[in-house]
Amino acid sequence: MPDIDPQLLLLRRQYLQLFEPDFLAWPPSKFLKDADVQKWLHKNLFDPTRNSRLPPERYQMRVLKQLVSKIEKAIQDPNEDEVSDEIMTCLTSFMSKGVPSEFDAVLEKAYVTFTCIPEAEGWDDNHAEPTITLLERRHLISGSRTTGFRTWEGSLHLASYLLTKHGSRLIRGKNIFELGAGTGFLSILMAKHLGAKHVTTTDGDEGVIESLKENLALNNLEDQQKVRTETLRWGHDLKGTWVEDDCTTHPYDVVIGADITYDKVAISALVTTLQSLFDMRPKLRVIIAGVVRNAETFQTFRDECARLNFTIEDVNFEPKPIRQQKALFYAAAVPMKILSITCPR
Repeated sequence: MPDIDPQLLLLRRQYLQLFEPDFLAWPPSKFLKDADVQKWLHKNLFDPTRNSRLPPERYQMRVLKQLVSKIEKAIQDPNEDEVSDEIMTCLTSFMSKGVPSEFDAVLEKAYVTFTCIPEAEGWDDNHAEPTITLLERRHLISGSRTTGFRTWEGSLHLASYLLTKHGSRLIRGKNIFELGAGTGFLSILMAKHLGAKHVTTTDGDEGVIESLKENLALNNLEDQQKVRTETLRWGHDLKGTWVEDDCTTHPYDVVIGADITYDKVAISALVTTLQSLFDMRPKLRVIIAGVVRNAETFQTFRDECARLNFTIEDVNFEPKPIRQQKALFYAAAVPMKILSITCPR
């Protein structure tokens, strides 16, 4: 994308990922008051005729209000500078027709677009940006435990690692099996941008699986020859099931799981499933990532793995501070871990 200021590209990436408006990386106000910059912002952030997958209107209006405020504060001579008619018309339209209430906004699906820049290739901004667009219910937790309707920080952290030169080697040309896939973000990343040979993606909630299939279609990955989607509940022997048949057809090289170790009750079942996968594929490598919100729960997972004589190694990959992140934006205040697990025989 030649001749576009990196600050504008950064802002757009954050905006399309529905980054909290109060923490957006705005360019300097004196830059925002430029007429060409305002034209670019309207075209790329708010114009529905040019962007079919924009953020929810409630979010757009919050960002628009901040943008207009910043421009107005930067204007010293109204005869020379002004807020563009396009931006003001857009804001006025939202305010006059009204946007969904906060309660309704919680229930609605929202487009979220993640920019997945591969560090392994020495990225420059002259390339078309690789993206993943998902439909998420970012504030909805269905039932008592299902959190699969949004993409969480552990998945974004693992994705950042997989986009590095070292991390991408784990995926390219490999058969991948994902546990607790949720929105499908990681499976889509691996199939669409990281060159996985085949991905089998699973979750224990049937409603989440239906939404996951919708997200695969959004990213042109409906073909079951590339990505297979199935419901899988942990804790049962996998021999004689569809998993064994699938593993015969696409011998698994790597198992991926992110944000799946937060529930202490489910850890025993998860580790039982890992043992069953190792029984089928002894040389399997398991990559588990998560935010350590509860150190005791995370240690329980480590202890269960050790009890079955799994070998656990910490992957040395620290999240960048939020202001240094150029894509895949996520809070780094809470400790995050990536574990590499094998089962020596």
